[in-house]
Amino acid sequence: MKHNEDKNTVELAVGNLEYNTANEELVTANFWTKTKRFAGKIPFTKDAIAMYYCAVDAKTPLWAKGIAFGALAYFISPVDAIPDVLIGLGFTDDAAVIAAGIRALSGQVTDQHKEKSEAFFNGKK
Repeated sequence: MKHNEDKNTVELAVGNLEYNTANEELVTANFWTKTKRFAGKIPFTKDAIAMYYCAVDAKTPLWAKGIAFGALAYFISPVDAIPDVLIGLGFTDDAAVIAAGIRALSGQVTDQHKEKSEAFFNGKK
């Protein structure tokens, strides 16, 4: 993946994520717990869920899974740059990582992944 010097640090960090089984295990074990707790309270939840479906899709290339699982692991990790308990600021770093991940995966997050995300919000998961 090529990088411009114009890109911000978060985009560079997400772009450098390689597939890591530890990230996959963390995400598969904890993603839905955190997502359900904050669904509707943070604006990027639908994007995070679409990214999750992209990550677990067998058709998704390994490099894309690495980016998706890495970004999602950061989102659900209890340790991050700005603690999630800080109202108004707590999810700004998570939002930046998810946005950078979605941008890096733009060709991999399909309409089907987005439809599954919508179905979650409509109570069909």
